[in-house]
Amino acid sequence: GNFSKSIFSSIWNIVLGIIVSIYLLIDKEKFMALGRKIITSIFSEKRAQRIMELVQRSDSIFGRFLGGKILDSFIVGVIAFIVLTIVKMPYSLLVAFIVGVTNIIPFFGPFIGAVPSFLIIFFESPIKALWFLVIILILQQVDGNIIGPKILGDSLGISSFWILFSVLVSGKLFGFIGMIIGVPLFVLIYSIFKEIIENRLKEKGLPVETKEYLDK
Repeated sequence: GNFSKSIFSSIWNIVLGIIVSIYLLIDKEKFMALGRKIITSIFSEKRAQRIMELVQRSDSIFGRFLGGKILDSFIVGVIAFIVLTIVKMPYSLLVAFIVGVTNIIPFFGPFIGAVPSFLIIFFESPIKALWFLVIILILQQVDGNIIGPKILGDSLGISSFWILFSVLVSGKLFGFIGMIIGVPLFVLIYSIFKEIIENRLKEKGLPVETKEYLDK
């Protein structure tokens, strides 16, 4: 009974989320205009313009990252399904779905998806489960070095360390959702701090390039 209740609750939340999203998209321009109206009435003109610029920047960063990551994960899922079907791997569709969905998470996604997929295949065929790990490792390298960079490009603008850091911290604070939105959220915060620091350096007549501050 509790399991059925949980399933129906999850389905209802998904349906409700879709309905709300449709209504938001229909009145998107109206809500945006209302937001500008409220911000302009509360803050000074200069401060209101700054807030709107940050909102637009947030929309751009989150839109590029999440949209690109979803497309990347879809391609990875399709490739996984084709390869697993060719090698006659059991539960190819289910495993490919798990791999595609978890691939949305940077760094840890392929490994998170590989664990349950490995166990599913292992109970059917231990040998094929080992081959599955090899396939996932190759696919992860192809995605990380070819597919991902082609789709996302240089939209992040931060090093691999900061990506790892943002996933770990946001995942600890907000769970699974935090691991997905942690990277674009950190990129937004990083861009704001970078802009403030570079403006202060320019005011002092100092270089803004980080390499200029390396010990020579």
